Amino acid sequence: MTWTPASMPDLSGKTAIVTGANTGIGLPTALELARHGARVIVAARNPDKGATAVERILGAVPGAQAEYGRLDLADLASVRRFAEGVERVDLLINNAGIGMIPRQETKDGFEMQFGTNHLGHFALTGLLLPLLLAAPGARVVNVSSDAHTVGRIDFDDLGLERGYRKMAAYGRSKLANLLFTLELQRRAERAGAGLISVATHPGMTATNIIKIGPLQPLLGVFLKGPERGALSSLYAATSPGLRGGEFVGPTLKLLKPSATARSEEVARRLWDVSTELTGVRFDEIAHR
Repeated sequence: MTWTPASMPDLSGKTAIVTGANTGIGLPTALELARHGARVIVAARNPDKGATAVERILGAVPGAQAEYGRLDLADLASVRRFAEGVERVDLLINNAGIGMIPRQETKDGFEMQFGTNHLGHFALTGLLLPLLLAAPGARVVNVSSDAHTVGRIDFDDLGLERGYRKMAAYGRSKLANLLFTLELQRRAERAGAGLISVATHPGMTATNIIKIGPLQPLLGVFLKGPERGALSSLYAATSPGLRGGEFVGPTLKLLKPSATARSEEVARRLWDVSTELTGVRFDEIAHR
């Protein structure tokens, strides 16, 4: 497929939120959205890094509309404060993520990778849902990974207290991203909403999400830069031909999620558990 950011439509009048837009693929994602006329909110935990990202966007795109919003996905109170300050959103790019870390817990006591990558974004999307439904053609883009294929959700041990492996925990969080994407689309369709929910796999990208230590110089030869890694997110957010529930790969080809990711039963159970854990309901598209 021959598609570049130059293929993106004019986004004037639209507001885009990109989580983790201060670094990795989030920054070029936010920059290109701003370049095409969108008002971009750089949602990030660190104010200094967030402000620096905004400065880079404004430096690269004179006249762009870009601003910083403090968001810590590992703190549900922070997620609520951020959402309360949003007045409009047309594109929600749930990009931020962590991976390959020793077992830690979020402020609310969730296993960190699951709590940040899935529960934080689940809560953010639910809190912004009324605004998304009010915006014609709104989209939610969840950045997942092919690592979802190694993920398994044990509902009896969501805290991974019986055994913790970095890659398995990361894969679980990425599986949750896909389950959420597909279930959000199903519920939006049942409610007759025009919201489009899609997921992406950016491919192996040279970002901070995976710490590869002394292997960095060697693996760096095979890793794509953040700008290329951002292509799947940009395509998913703006391509007019994309349908809800699709999974965009690093070459912009559509991928088939694993059988578990496509399981409506697992997705419904995860949705219910996520609602209980975060206290965030999606009443506007509640399952009937």
